[in-house]
Formats: sequence, C-alpha cells, structure tokens
Amino acid sequence: MKNIVTFGEIMGRFCPPLFQRFRQNMPGVMNITFSGAEANVAASISILGGKAKFVTSLPNNDITKACIANLKGLGIDISGIKICDEGRFGLYFVERGANQRPSKVIYDRLYSSVSLMPGSAYDWDNIFEEAGWLHVTGITPALSENAADAALTAVKEAKRRNITTSTDLNFRKNLWTWKPGMPAKILAQETMRTMIPYIDVVIGNEGDAHDVLGIAAEGADVESGKLDALKYIEVAKEVIHQFPNVHKVAITLRESISASYNKWGAMLYDKESEKVYFAPEEEGQYTPYNINNIVDRVGGGDSFGAALIFALNTPELSDPKSAIRFAVASSCLKHSINGDFNFNTREEVERLMKGNTSGRVIR
Repeated sequence: MKNIVTFGEIMGRFCPPLFQRFRQNMPGVMNITFSGAEANVAASISILGGKAKFVTSLPNNDITKACIANLKGLGIDISGIKICDEGRFGLYFVERGANQRPSKVIYDRLYSSVSLMPGSAYDWDNIFEEAGWLHVTGITPALSENAADAALTAVKEAKRRNITTSTDLNFRKNLWTWKPGMPAKILAQETMRTMIPYIDVVIGNEGDAHDVLGIAAEGADVESGKLDALKYIEVAKEVIHQFPNVHKVAITLRESISASYNKWGAMLYDKESEKVYFAPEEEGQYTPYNINNIVDRVGGGDSFGAALIFALNTPELSDPKSAIRFAVASSCLKHSINGDFNFNTREEVERLMKGNTSGRVIR
C-alpha cells in the first residue's frame, strides 16, 4: 500500500464526561482529545494497518507538540505538517446527546493556522512522495478562502501526479461564512463544484449531496428517522452524470431513531460495472445495523470513509462488495468508541463483517 495522504485541520476536542451538558459540567473537568475529519481518517487508516500521512498547518507551541506526538504514536506520517508562526490551534466543543436530546457542537476555529495558509504554502512534491491516494473533505474549504484554495490546489496537484483522489462532502453550515452575504449552501456549492472535477471517489451522508451539490433523493426527509435506501441510487448516478470523472459514489444511510439509537448502513455505486452495492445485507436484502446505546457518533462518517479507502487499497478487500461491507462494519463499531478516532482493528471489523454481533467477551 502506498501512502494515503489526508489534508485538513486537526483541533482540540473538549467534551464533558458521562453525557453531561455544558452548563452542568462547566466549570469543571472536560475530556480533551485531538480530532478533525481528515485527521480522523488518517488515524483510522493507520490503526487498520494502512500507511497514512496527515498534512496540515499548526502553530509553533506546546499544544502542537502534544498533537504531533499523539499522531506519531498512532503510526501516522507527520512529515507533511507545516509548523508556522501564524494563526492558532483550532478547538471545538462537543456535548454528546442521549435518547431524545441531540448532540451539540460549538466551533472555535477562526484564524486557525490552516485557515490562513493558501495552497502555495505547502511543499506538494514532498507531500506526495510515494503517495497513491489523497483524501480531502468539504470541511476544509469551508474554513476560509485560503483553506479553500489549499484544498483545491491539493487535488489539482494530486491529479497532476496521477494520484487517486477522494472527498467526503461533509456539509457544515456553521462554517461556510467566509463570503459575507452569500448563504452557506450557495457558497458550499460554488466552491465544491470547482473541486469535484478532480475527484475520483465521492463520499457523503444521506443529505450531503443535496446540501453541497444540489442533488436530492426524491421525497427524502433525513429528519424523519426513516430512509428509502433505493432512492439514493439515483443520487449517485446523477453525481456521476454531472461529474464524469467520478467513478465511485458512496453514501452512508443513517436513520436516527434517537441520539442513542440509530440504524446504520451505506451504499456504493460503481461506475465501471454500473452496479450498486448495499451493506449490511441479510439474504440479499439491505438490512441496516441496529446501533443501540451509542457511545459517541461524532467521527462515524470519517471512520466509514477511512475504512472504505483502506479497503479499496487492500487487494483482498478492494472489490466493491467487500469494500462497502468493510466500511460499514468499521463505522458501526466506531459508535462504541469515545472521541473522534476509531480505535477498532481490522480483525475486529472483519469479525463483525462475518456476522459476529453478539458482543460476547473474547477470552
């Protein structure tokens, strides 16, 4: 496996323990971890056994040193991280929901180092040395005009070197504010439509294609807790119709019964075979995982993208059916893990793929 490069922001994540609320917990002790969509993907790929390289810009201080030590401890190549004197370390705060109370996220990312750096600030020749894949998301371009330029430059530089590219659309309406007077969805669509022509694999959740590309599943209501999975086949086909360079579209299918109980699955449309693959299945029928008592759903989509990329770069998992099964199983297990990083191993994911869902103690 060649290096899988991910580019984006890593932040400090603050989260009250035991599903406490901010007003209940503060002042008090919070759990602090490192997180960020692209860093989450790199961490998961490395833990699964792949070769991951994370690229970002960080300020020159002790928090950055702690962050880099954490990433190195997971086996991630950090040689592409740019240390600079501009900007700050981004933060975000998570209040984990339970039952009918939803989770809440508060961002504190303005003027972070990565948001100040344009594409010309990075040494792409060194970054892409021995690389076979680049992954970016729709979150980085939402941070600032400079970050959008850097993300676009990254995918252009990757394609110039014949490197496979992927993006997770990841619409975050509270971040798309860098062009005053322009609605978040319009700015997202305007920006991301300049990037998708350089992308091979598009990943998104059940609402991202609508929010970021204006492509909706007919009659879909993602807030209802029920999804007609078959309608997303046409969404995938339309993405490929509008962007002929895309050869695979993966869409996660989350049915939120409550904050603690979700049904979880996904589909993968393969342009080459013109076939669609759903996972998980029982007797040939799409049957989503029932995830009860969710520990932490933040990072679930990133764990899906990471496992899909890992599978597509692993010969024995690279056929579309195996790849989507592996990705869904990995992301299902992530819901049992505190924090954004998915600490489940390949062996554990493959055990779930084979139908071991009992959770019995392994001795």
